Amino acid sequence: MHFNQKTQHLIFTLFLFSLFMQKGTAQTDTLRLIFAGDIMGHAPQISSAEVVKNKQYNYEPCFRYVKPILEQADIAIGNLELTLPGVPPYQGYPMFRSPDDLARDLKNAGFDILVTANNHSNDGRGPGLTHTIHTLRDYEFMQTGTFLNDRDRSAHYPLMVYKNGFKIALLNYTYGTNGLPTSPPTIVNLIDKELIAKDLAEAVARKPHFIIVVMHWGLEYQLQENDEQRDLAQFLIKNGADMVIGSHPHVVQPIKMERVNMPGGETKEALVVYSLGNFISNQQKANTDGGIMFQVDLLKKKWDPNVTLGEYGVIPVWRYVQKPASGKSTYYAVPIGRVEANPTLIPGMTSSDRAKMQSFANSVRKRLDFKELK
Repeated sequence: MHFNQKTQHLIFTLFLFSLFMQKGTAQTDTLRLIFAGDIMGHAPQISSAEVVKNKQYNYEPCFRYVKPILEQADIAIGNLELTLPGVPPYQGYPMFRSPDDLARDLKNAGFDILVTANNHSNDGRGPGLTHTIHTLRDYEFMQTGTFLNDRDRSAHYPLMVYKNGFKIALLNYTYGTNGLPTSPPTIVNLIDKELIAKDLAEAVARKPHFIIVVMHWGLEYQLQENDEQRDLAQFLIKNGADMVIGSHPHVVQPIKMERVNMPGGETKEALVVYSLGNFISNQQKANTDGGIMFQVDLLKKKWDPNVTLGEYGVIPVWRYVQKPASGKSTYYAVPIGRVEANPTLIPGMTSSDRAKMQSFANSVRKRLDFKELK
């Protein structure tokens, strides 16, 4: 079939218009991320999970009430602030050594990525660090921050995450390892601006849609970020980070949209969560009995590589220890808003415990003044 020149031009114009309309109405991809704070393993937590001494442990109850929230995320990320040495003795502070069963139950709870660069990375020395990595990978976690050796780091860092049409780069660093030296050939990512700049340059070169850096930084128990954290946040953003998530202080610190003047003269904005606080622990100091989960939706049109932020907010979480008159205690990470909406959600919670939970919630809400998600 032959068309005259005018008809051919009309057909081509309609074809271009069709492409334009497809682009204009292209589906928006969404990637929901949830970040949880410090996952600790104090001695009472280990004892409460013990089923067969030194052999079998059950942490499933700990995450029962947050599991539905973690599972609704496309990617759930937590800070594993302990080691999995694989053999007893298992112990808590100051040298955190937890059983491998914890990794299994974190996976079943809905976690997808665990970052492992923190001040307790070397608590199990070289063999503990190595076994932690192998165990997490055996349970099909994505993991980063610590590495078996140089070759392992070169092959897996920055961690590239592919999900829902998104390509995400994830990096992780710690201020130190409590003075415990890292045993060669293992590697713990330390906060060093020269190293971080090089890593971020590599991340940028891989052309991800979004770059996230998880930092183990700041001072313990301080409710505000310090100058060093702010300086590092600015440095990370200037070198390519699109979001910064913090841990280590064990208390919730502010969430801010930081603005950085870039070398080209433009201004770049990026969300910085200075500290998520504790996800689950047995810490007893003021404000350490909980933390927040930070949830954010990343949005991207099919035809557009640029990512925008959709809905984002916090989910306050409280560490509840159920202490029956007889038998062992049980630790729970409790989503406060869901318990408030459904007072019968957790059977047996006493009025005294509810008051403690409410006190923690009120304190966090007052200090953050940030959108809360249910």
